[in-house]
Amino acid sequence: MALLNIIKLGDDILRKKCRKVEEITPRILTLLDDMKDTLLKADGAGLAAPQVGILKRIALIIDFDDNNKIYELINPEIIAAEGEQQELEGCLSVPNEWAITKRPMKVTVRATDRNGCEFTLTGEGMLAREICHETDHLDGKLFIDGAVHVLTPEEKKEYFE
Repeated sequence: MALLNIIKLGDDILRKKCRKVEEITPRILTLLDDMKDTLLKADGAGLAAPQVGILKRIALIIDFDDNNKIYELINPEIIAAEGEQQELEGCLSVPNEWAITKRPMKVTVRATDRNGCEFTLTGEGMLAREICHETDHLDGKLFIDGAVHVLTPEEKKEYFE
């Protein structure tokens, strides 16, 4: 497997809408594997294809409450959302920036897996935030766009020291 370069804020690709995956090819499977390796090496919670320079509707998320299970989401679509939470969020493509975001407390997403099987996944709390964050990437949105509050340098010190 290969480690991919994570695209950073300022690159136009992060602001573009991704194309639907029409067919799961060996190239898509390799991309999924490479994204997994990249995500684990970067120590993130999720990774979307545009973050590695690919405009395809593909995202990976880690379920920290389920033994760090990694979900591969191809053509994900949020089909239900309820409640509200405001929590701290960051992003591998926006290093050293943290913000309080408003997200649903519970989200259900419909997606396809690497075998071409459609499935639904319901996440609450952190997992719901991850699903929303990564699907936003597929539409060219970043967590800082709709942030309730971007942390100041002083606030970052309080949170992380």
